[in-house]
Amino acid sequence: MERIAAIPGITPGMVSSVFQTEPQDVREQPWFANCVLQVFCGEDIGPHDLLRSLRSIEDEFGRERTVRFGPRTLDIDILLFGDLAVEDEELTIPHPRMRQRAFVLAPLAEIAPDLRLPWGETATEALSRLAHRCEGRRIYQEP
Repeated sequence: MERIAAIPGITPGMVSSVFQTEPQDVREQPWFANCVLQVFCGEDIGPHDLLRSLRSIEDEFGRERTVRFGPRTLDIDILLFGDLAVEDEELTIPHPRMRQRAFVLAPLAEIAPDLRLPWGETATEALSRLAHRCEGRRIYQEP
């Protein structure tokens, strides 16, 4: 998170707790650590600029993009970018699977429970619709 805060033009906001999450797609791998960080971008930073900066940080931490949904050292996703919608080969905002993932919605609901998501629900309402359970900061969800 320190590396994200160091991106020129980025101001960090709230940060959630770190949640431990069982793998969703490729099940035979270690659990993941997930959190949500709110950031504010300066006027000269667009979503693709932010994506390039985040990918650079992933690369610094040894991220290899070999197996989709497989083990990785670091995975930084852009969930939302204000009210902006983006869909191209590089980036989709809002994140296309966020409404189905408790490991995204639980930390998001922790820092912004009343945030109205693009499909009309709050983060808390969206989380309540998923078949999952939380035990402390561990999230279990059937794929």
